[in-house]
Amino acid sequence: METDDGATPALYRMLAWLSPAFPVGAFSFSHGLEAAAEAGTVHNRVSLQDWIAAVVVRGAGRIDADVLREAYWAAQVGDTCALRSANQRGVAFRGTAETRLETTAQGRAFLDTCVAAWPDRFLSGFAEDASSVCYPAAVGAAMARAGIPLQWALTGYLQAMAANLVSAALRLGVIGQTDGQRILAALEPTISAAATSAMTRDADAFGSAAFAVELASIAHETQYTRLFRS
Repeated sequence: METDDGATPALYRMLAWLSPAFPVGAFSFSHGLEAAAEAGTVHNRVSLQDWIAAVVVRGAGRIDADVLREAYWAAQVGDTCALRSANQRGVAFRGTAETRLETTAQGRAFLDTCVAAWPDRFLSGFAEDASSVCYPAAVGAAMARAGIPLQWALTGYLQAMAANLVSAALRLGVIGQTDGQRILAALEPTISAAATSAMTRDADAFGSAAFAVELASIAHETQYTRLFRS
């Protein structure tokens, strides 16, 4: 049943699109975490929580939040040029080949699946026009077209990013299920603050500073045994 303000369809779509069941292949990426675990840098709940917080606040999470916001605003007013610009910047600002693969593989999978299940002319045009699709740009554009509030979109996206890293750590044997939920509970204010900051952050402040994550991603490219693609 739809609520009076029409929030139910928007919430439903956001939950569907950010669910682990949505086929973007997020399970196959660890964003350098596998290398960090191999090196012993991330080895327990505390170190993993610190690692994920750094990714969200100072690393790819910060870049992705800004790209998502710009793509959202562009799609909201139907500005294809602005959306193309946000997407290109999101693809370009990746520190390693693996993190570029991570965002473009998920971006293309998300956009193609989204327009197949929820047809939208504007998004279909974006899918046909873009040679490489940045994941947060695709998500931001889709959220805007669905009428999902930007604050919801940012919070949901960053929470899903953190949850995927927790899932990767579980499969790497770094933590157990309960500690994974403890981490997500502890990161709630961090993710909320990161989303709020992205709402008003100046475009000139675009960038990241999570050097340990980038170095781990570089090391992962030549890691001998691997479970993940990044």
